[in-house]
Amino acid sequence: MNESLEQAIQLIENGKHEEGLQKVQDMYEGTDDETKRTIAELYFELGLVDRAAKAAEDLLFRYPDNGELFAFAAECYIDLGQEDEAMEMLTEVKQDDPVFVQARLLLADLYQNQGLDEVAEQKLLDAVKEAADEPLLQYALGEFYLSRGDYNRSIPYYKKALHASGLPEDDQVNPMLRLGEAYGATGQFEEALDSYQKGLAEKIDPDGLFGYGFTAMQTGDYELAAEQFERLKVLDPSYTTLYPYLSQAYRHMSQSQKALDVINEGISRDEFNETLYLEAARIQFAKGNGEEGRAFLQKVIAINPSNVEAVKELLVYYADADAYEEVVELVTFLEEYQETDPVFDRYNAKALYETDKPAEAAESYERALPSYEEDSAFLEEAAGAFLEAGKKDEAVGLLEKVCRINPDREDVADRIEALREY
Repeated sequence: MNESLEQAIQLIENGKHEEGLQKVQDMYEGTDDETKRTIAELYFELGLVDRAAKAAEDLLFRYPDNGELFAFAAECYIDLGQEDEAMEMLTEVKQDDPVFVQARLLLADLYQNQGLDEVAEQKLLDAVKEAADEPLLQYALGEFYLSRGDYNRSIPYYKKALHASGLPEDDQVNPMLRLGEAYGATGQFEEALDSYQKGLAEKIDPDGLFGYGFTAMQTGDYELAAEQFERLKVLDPSYTTLYPYLSQAYRHMSQSQKALDVINEGISRDEFNETLYLEAARIQFAKGNGEEGRAFLQKVIAINPSNVEAVKELLVYYADADAYEEVVELVTFLEEYQETDPVFDRYNAKALYETDKPAEAAESYERALPSYEEDSAFLEEAAGAFLEAGKKDEAVGLLEKVCRINPDREDVADRIEALREY
């Protein structure tokens, strides 16, 4: 390295930034091209990206076929938010250039970041045609399709990358684990489990362990699932997504205390994780501890009133206990947050009816009606509320629907006839 540049870098490292940078600037014009390239990289490392980009542009005038310079300039433009200029630089990199693959991958990423998925896909496909033996491009196409949820299309590219040589040894590049994820998402669970097992034998990966455990859960192998989640917990206790699933695995294995211990451990690490409280509620209900289960469901709703699962389970608990006032109170609370659902309306309607508020009950039944047009039990409930609210014609209409759904309901037909005569 140029001695003057070394001195300038030493000044910068010693905290004399202005003096060091001035020295770099003073020497730039009169130095050789190799040192200019080093200065450009120094500027980039120091966050002086505009200067780095300018240096790269200067060098490109002298070396218009240098792919590394085009790629470096593109990185500068990306950092400066000038993505169009970055794309122009990347398209200049030729196929026989050592950085061709890197440039095409970066170009595809830029198009995908702009929401131009079809263009990104085409760039990758074109690159594969030009460099068919490049495993990193095969892997990138697999990643592209996986990120879009197009799991079936990702599988063959991961397989090609897996069986090719030259794939970099990188924590972020593990085609076997990616295959496991793609197989699992397409319901090919045995293939997924096999891929996860092989991939994790090569390198332990937190997401891979989670995927292995999750896939085992889907096959009903709760012991295998628990084993993987426990491994993940040892590797990374802060991976809080694991705790509800590990708890569920123990619950399915009839180890309710272990399941509850796991949940408590998870809550100690993430007290606002609503899924943990929901799982805790289910464990308590399974143990017959209704009040404890209710308390956990209330915590879920306090954290997130939009958690429909928790709301529905709490409504069921209240309804089974004939706690109609609590049902009305809960639905009223949810309405304050603009949280509505036909199920909420149905439970609310029943509760209002049971607490002698037929007019309000009829309104709730009416709101829920479009979702329960074919539910004869609901229609009969609603008809009762409509009758007490003085809406006889509407009640008769609902009862007629019951008869259309169940033609053998002579008792309902008789009731309709009696109402018409009344």
